[in-house]
Amino acid sequence: MTNTKEASTLHKQAATDHQEAAKNHLKAAESHEKNKVSDAKESSKNAMGCCATAQKSTEKACHSSSM
Repeated sequence: MTNTKEASTLHKQAATDHQEAAKNHLKAAESHEKNKVSDAKESSKNAMGCCATAQKSTEKACHSSSM
């Protein structure tokens, strides 16, 4: 069983990673609204990277809680 402090830390990291992805998605949306396609593409690319990181963090955190 994973200790609760470690599990808490893992879940907080996952939440932080998801927030970073959300920021990039919002930035992409704002860029589209301003018809700044190049900026939107860059933000979308960043969002994809953040989403991949967030997914890994989520898997690790949830796995720690299920043990």
